[in-house]
Amino acid sequence: MLGSGALAAQHGGGELPLYMDVHQRVEGFTAQAVAEAHQRDREVQGKYGVSYQRYWFDEGTGRVFCRVEVPSQETPSRPRKAPGLVADDITQVREGA
Repeated sequence: MLGSGALAAQHGGGELPLYMDVHQRVEGFTAQAVAEAHQRDREVQGKYGVSYQRYWFDEGTGRVFCRVEVPSQETPSRPRKAPGLVADDITQVREGA
């Protein structure tokens, strides 16, 4: 598994932009299913040039939010052919205090 520093080095150094991807109404939503999807993402992240950081979820709505470093917004945080969940939206963010 690549850490964000190794991933940034692969993409010319410096830090990768930080994004929040959102999954709307995840089918079969459970806390365990989300944890397993996140683990699958982390297992293949280096192959797709992304670095999955953390995730949050709302059991009431079935929404999942993932913090991910991606070289650019054009690079999908979750390629459709890879395991895990496909994001419905991805937005570049900056971390605050």
